This record gives sequence, C-alpha cells and structure tokens, in this order.
Amino acid sequence: MDLKKLSGTVTTYIKKYKYAVLVLFLGLALMLLPGKKEQKTQIQKEEETNQPVCVQQQLEQLLSQVQGAGDVKVLLCEKSGSETVYQTDEDLSVSENSTTTKIDTVTVTDGQRVQSGLIRQVNPATYSGALILCQGAEDLGVKLAITEAVSKLTGLGADKIAVLKMK
Repeated sequence: MDLKKLSGTVTTYIKKYKYAVLVLFLGLALMLLPGKKEQKTQIQKEEETNQPVCVQQQLEQLLSQVQGAGDVKVLLCEKSGSETVYQTDEDLSVSENSTTTKIDTVTVTDGQRVQSGLIRQVNPATYSGALILCQGAEDLGVKLAITEAVSKLTGLGADKIAVLKMK
C-alpha cells in the first residue's frame, strides 16, 4: 500500500514540476557526456618532440639568406632542453611544535573541462655549441655575419660556434 501511495505522490510532483525535472535530467545527461580531447596536428607533435630540430631548420633558412652564404646546414648541441615552470600556491601552517608547508600547482580549466597547470614561464633551451656548414664560409665577412647571428639567437659565445666550408 505504501508503495502505491509513494508512486502516486512522485507522479503528482513530476506532473507539477515536469519542466524543472526535464531541465535537471538534461543537465545530468550533459555532465555525463565525455569532453572532447584536444587533437594535435602532426606539426605540433613534431615541434614538441623535436624542438631543437625545428630551431635548426629555422636557422638554416635564415642563414641561407645571408649574402654570399649559399646553402647552409646547422647542428646545435643542447646543454638542457626547454623547461616549463608552473604557478604554485604555498600554504604555511605553524603549530606549537612544527611548521608545515603545502605546495599545490595552480590549475585552470578550459572550455572542454580539461584541466592543465597554469604556466608561469617557459625557460628556453640552452646550447653548448653550434656547427654551421655553408658554401660561402671561405669569405671572412660571411663567416663573421653567420657567427654573430648564431651567437645572438642562441646565446652562445663566438668560441662555441664553428663555421666551416661545405663541400
């Protein structure tokens, strides 16, 4: 008997608040749908995995534009790769006997409900040396221009950059 009475009461409430119940169920259904994962292009994947290669290719394209340089090949030796530093929150708790520090990474959520760390800064890769092969390396002016350009772009000193004639 109680079950019949309960089902009758529930039916009455559903009829009375049918739009509110409908909105509630639609909201629940939307929350259960999986979010779209970000699709990365082939270029983005290559840039993430081969960042030094990308820098080398850009240098080759730029240095080949130096007057008299001709064809250019670049090899960069990495000392350390690029580093991403994330923003953190620090909570310091002081009690009678101890001090406790809790460090949490700050996260942000995008439109597809994907959480990621909040990036504070990105430290670029550092290089230990560079080898440049170019057709016009016998010309001291070309050699100097290429050495200066590579030095400015990579932060390397002239003593860490070798410019050699390509055969």
